[in-house]
Amino acid sequence: MKPYKGHAVRTLARGAAVAGLTVALAVPATAAVAVARAAAIPPGLSCDTGKHAIDDYTGYALCRNNGSATQTFWVHLVCGWSPDVDGEHVTLRPGESGQSTAHCAGLGTGIGEIHVRP
Repeated sequence: MKPYKGHAVRTLARGAAVAGLTVALAVPATAAVAVARAAAIPPGLSCDTGKHAIDDYTGYALCRNNGSATQTFWVHLVCGWSPDVDGEHVTLRPGESGQSTAHCAGLGTGIGEIHVRP
């Protein structure tokens, strides 16, 4: 039995609809995992932030106190679908360096943003 012309048109239309739906669903998922730039670092501190080399769910802030007063800071991770987390509070005297780390839950999408909080 030979397929008729209407069958081919319906098949092409169905394929186009599935492809369009796939693209529409992919856009929000891609947007949810984008990593944003870190927020401004508190005055008097110079900090490097990032993800752990072998664990995308662990983030850090390594800071040096360049000011003239003692400062306390901690890392804050925005964890996508999991709750946000804060690292340990680190107190630095002038000239000292220290690191705060935190870990996002494994059920989420990982680290979306890394902030240094005073």
